[in-house]
Amino acid sequence: MASTVDLVPQRRTRVGHPEAEVRILEHITPNWFASVMGTGIVANATATLPLQLTGLRVFATVVWLIASVALSALAVAFAAHWVMHRGHARAYATHPVVSQFYGAPPMAMLTVGAGAITLGPATLGPNAALWVGVVFWISGTLTGLATSLWIPYRMITAHDHDMSKALPAWLMPVVPPMVSASTGALLLDHVAAGQPRLTLIAACYALFGLTLFLGLITMTMIYSRLVHSGMPAVQAAPTVWIMLGMIGQSITATNLLGTRAATVFVGAQAATATGLHIFGIVYGFAMGGFGVMVFGLAVMLTVHAARHGLSFSLTWWSFTFPVGTCVTGATALGTAAGITIIHTLAIGLYALLVTAWATVAVHTVRGMISRNVFLPA
Repeated sequence: MASTVDLVPQRRTRVGHPEAEVRILEHITPNWFASVMGTGIVANATATLPLQLTGLRVFATVVWLIASVALSALAVAFAAHWVMHRGHARAYATHPVVSQFYGAPPMAMLTVGAGAITLGPATLGPNAALWVGVVFWISGTLTGLATSLWIPYRMITAHDHDMSKALPAWLMPVVPPMVSASTGALLLDHVAAGQPRLTLIAACYALFGLTLFLGLITMTMIYSRLVHSGMPAVQAAPTVWIMLGMIGQSITATNLLGTRAATVFVGAQAATATGLHIFGIVYGFAMGGFGVMVFGLAVMLTVHAARHGLSFSLTWWSFTFPVGTCVTGATALGTAAGITIIHTLAIGLYALLVTAWATVAVHTVRGMISRNVFLPA
């Protein structure tokens, strides 16, 4: 989702040339996993949408299967990239922008895993679907925690500490624990009551807090950079939408956890469940107001970029996952608060999400057919 033109010395190969066919795997960077995130969130948002029309469940399942196949294919391609083009892989892993997108693979796993829990039983069977969901949640959570520590550490120990270069991409390695918090809520009903369930919900709130505070600090730096230094490069403008992803995902997490808290805190602890439920609603309203501002700003900056020559690139997947988290956040908040207008908002955002996803997916497929998306931007 970032330009890779100056990462490593190379000779550009003409599309269609035999050498171009061989070197397709040379530039399979972690930002490719954003396509799985964007596709998977469409399936998850569809499955939980407050308005369930005929055929929507089937549509959601098909999209989830597409995301699952894409995740498998990208995992193989990414591993081959490291084996066959280790020099390029290391250059990307240490690049100040591209390395941020190592947060995408964990979120891709978590998104597909959530789909397995909500949509998988009809296809895989209840037991197999649950195991897939658990495996992906554990794998996505562990790798997400690793990126949330490794990437900031690498940035702190780097030689260049120019804060004017703060970019929305800086949120990518920070957000995975928040996705773990929201998708972990889906597992609560499948964990034994008592200490196991208490442990899981405590872990989910800890993951929520990790991303919330680190994310707010990062967003402050990004907003300061935008105000003082102006927009990033035109082709990177879509990444501004990444800020919306943390907002929507946090609203989703607090309300899914708050709604399910009643199954965890019972008896003498029932008051705790009530408090967490109220916290989710209040937090959702407050963060939702902030989200409206960020959404409006992202739209305006995107229009500005479009007027200055914005063309298709993999950065366009930034239009999908963040909007999808707003759909799931509005759905969860509307359900928790019992407010119909918020559910209506979720439906409107869902229409925007599907439109954005279809547009970006078509452009990506065309780019894959022409091989253009496999070349550095």
